[in-house]
Amino acid sequence: MDNDSTYSGYSYKSSHSRSSRKHRERRDRHRSSKSRDGSSRDKSGLQAPGEPLLDAESTRGDERDDNWGETTTVVTGTSVDSVSQEDLTRITKDLEDSTPLHCRRYLGLTLAAILGLFAFVTPLAFLALPQLLWRDSLDPCGTPCEGLYISLAFKLLILLISTWALFLRPPRASFPRFFVYRCLLLALVFLFVASYWLFYGVRVLEPKETDYRGIVGYAASLVDALLFIQYLALVLLEVRHLRTAFCLKVVRSTDGASRFYNVGHLSIQRAAAWVLDHYYSDFPVHNPAILNLPKSILSKKTSAFKIYSLGEENTTGNSTGQSRAMIAAAARRRDNSHNEYYYEEAEMERRVRKRKARLVVAVEEAFTHIKRHQDEPAPSSPKHPREVMDPREAAQAIFAPMARAMQKYLRATRQQSYHTMESIINHLQFCITHNMTPKAFLERYLALGPTLQYLDHGRGRQWTLVSEEPVTSALRQGLVFSLKRPDFSLVVNVTPLPFLALGEEFVDPKSHKFVMKLQSETSV
Repeated sequence: MDNDSTYSGYSYKSSHSRSSRKHRERRDRHRSSKSRDGSSRDKSGLQAPGEPLLDAESTRGDERDDNWGETTTVVTGTSVDSVSQEDLTRITKDLEDSTPLHCRRYLGLTLAAILGLFAFVTPLAFLALPQLLWRDSLDPCGTPCEGLYISLAFKLLILLISTWALFLRPPRASFPRFFVYRCLLLALVFLFVASYWLFYGVRVLEPKETDYRGIVGYAASLVDALLFIQYLALVLLEVRHLRTAFCLKVVRSTDGASRFYNVGHLSIQRAAAWVLDHYYSDFPVHNPAILNLPKSILSKKTSAFKIYSLGEENTTGNSTGQSRAMIAAAARRRDNSHNEYYYEEAEMERRVRKRKARLVVAVEEAFTHIKRHQDEPAPSSPKHPREVMDPREAAQAIFAPMARAMQKYLRATRQQSYHTMESIINHLQFCITHNMTPKAFLERYLALGPTLQYLDHGRGRQWTLVSEEPVTSALRQGLVFSLKRPDFSLVVNVTPLPFLALGEEFVDPKSHKFVMKLQSETSV
């Protein structure tokens, strides 16, 4: 029985190994066919717009330290799946940017709009209810009521326009806590309207007041109160924080990029939103591919030596000298890492300058192949007929000669994850349509732009505010908070602006008099 079980296990292993070997052979043939297809497509010139700019063959390159780190091949027992790191990052962002975030984004605005509409309709209801319920018993009002009608109408119009201009704007950020001043103002409006309705029900509706002029004046007083509340909201929400009081130092945790901003009296969460607004336009895009040292330096390990004296006594002096020399050489190799890093950086800069020059020349030559078509007929040679193309076709036509240089430059500067072939052609089409020069076209690729340039405007960005103080607290000296993302964070340090003491010194204009100092050697 044991022999049978042993034999059956061996046969299973051998058959499994044969099947796995056949599977590997089929996979290798499939890869070789794909590489031949890729090489033939590269020889043909222009790729299809849906394909990535850098294919598998071109990314191998001639540089051993250009690690793209963008595509990971996952090999299982039954299949080979190619999973892109960009796809994984995109899935994570889609999970973060979920639907409840958009619901919270408009919840506060909806509640404020409902309360504002109720407060706006209340004075009109005060005027309409007596006319509908006991119109026959009302005292005639005459000219004074007509003047109050005109005043009330213009006040309501001013209130409506100013509310629309100041407050009916879509929010640009969702906060973890309520905005204290806004909640206080909404509570104040609710208390005013509720108290006016309570007094109106007790003094007007219940006894069926016949003095209509007093009712109109009562409604006009509510509109005046709403205008004063709106002025208070303008001061607290829009004017109070305009006077600068603090300096914020914002540092990105990965690469140390920093900026300084002056802000006014804000809460922590509003200061965080203010920092993020300026982060997307002021900070260069975060590129994790250029943060680490080259792998050729990090992977090098200095070998350790263990010296054993196995010889005779007369060779003790020679072995000791050799061991000391070997240990000193190992220490020198260990201390030469900074030199290797220096030469690696110099080589990288040289390679980037070389590929930048090739890219500039290729783009300049490609732009010389097209020109804007004029409406008047131009003489053309029958041997070389001119074909009229739209901007999209022209962009695809001149992209072919510059594609290889663009590939190599983006790979050398680690920008391949931000520019696809479709985006480059679209940008080239935009430049051709607006008569932009080759330098204007290359401006996007020669240097990393702001974060907003590479941002997907269709979705928001989820940040986590980390603070030891409540986020509704005001800024103060020495406060530190951070804004975290999955791959990096922004650390914000708060410093109050110094008090400036200016003195005055009067200078008499007649005191500006001078004399010449003459010496024997002077030529004057």
